[in-house]
Amino acid sequence: MANIKEIQDRIKSVNDTMKITNAMYMISSNKLRKARKMLAETEPYFYSVQGMFSRVIRHVPVDTQDIFLDKHMDIPKEERKKGYIVLTDDKGLAGAYNHNVLKIVEQHIKNDGPNWKLYVVGEMGRQYFLNKSIPVDEQFHFTAQNPTLSRARKIAARILNDYENQDVDEVYMVYTTMKNSIVCETQFFQLLPLDRKENATGGQDVLKATSGALQEEFLMTPSPEAVLDNIVPSLVTGFIYGALVEAFCSVQNSRMMAMDSANKNAKSMIHDLTMKYNRERQGMITQEITEVASGAKALKRAKEAKEQRDEMMRREAEAMEEEEGN
Repeated sequence: MANIKEIQDRIKSVNDTMKITNAMYMISSNKLRKARKMLAETEPYFYSVQGMFSRVIRHVPVDTQDIFLDKHMDIPKEERKKGYIVLTDDKGLAGAYNHNVLKIVEQHIKNDGPNWKLYVVGEMGRQYFLNKSIPVDEQFHFTAQNPTLSRARKIAARILNDYENQDVDEVYMVYTTMKNSIVCETQFFQLLPLDRKENATGGQDVLKATSGALQEEFLMTPSPEAVLDNIVPSLVTGFIYGALVEAFCSVQNSRMMAMDSANKNAKSMIHDLTMKYNRERQGMITQEITEVASGAKALKRAKEAKEQRDEMMRREAEAMEEEEGN
């Protein structure tokens, strides 16, 4: 049987943990509202950018030679250098959020052989790969907290620079989106080179193209390549910023769900421990009552035995006196 003091200590420990999980739940809730507001305030601009790009790309001549449209067909698929932008969090306690992203990336780099490069956002991802002796870009230090447009521009500039210098032939993004307040999904899509068929959306939902785009003809001066070179950096920045905000929303939602689950488990543990404490306490009280009752009975028996001995001694004394008198 567990000691009552140990049970009390465990109940106190669980209550202290609940205070932490409740605080983290409230913090994540506030950050989630902030992130949703941030996305709602900035996405109209990027909707317009993507909508404009969708209109432009339809009118770019098929024979246009631009680095952002180059599929590198002259390079065998297994020899193409791939870059992965991996969005993780700086902290844990978010359920399977980080694990799902890292698992997908690890599977891809195993299949790619040595032709890959990791651009990891978030300390959890960096530490995961470094602990497994998987090299990451050491100069790519970006936090996942409080995503900003300025940070997205810096990330985009670094990625575009490596792509233009042919350090990577293809660029992919791996991050998490929040479908609803319960379900989060890990997304994997190709950022570069751009896909004409999907109007550079890559099938992802970070920034949705506007519907009903006009079908007018464009006059591209000085050249279609120059137009693309001017538009694509803004488009890539928009994708990256949208992914940063979506990932930030997702991790806060995942952390809220994890903390809510932890609170429920803690309450269940406290209930079980309280029941156990009450049983132990009741058993102790019952034992004390039994011991007191047993002690009272023993005293009563001892008193009765003493009285019997005294009575026998008195009778023996009276008998001796009678014998002496005779």
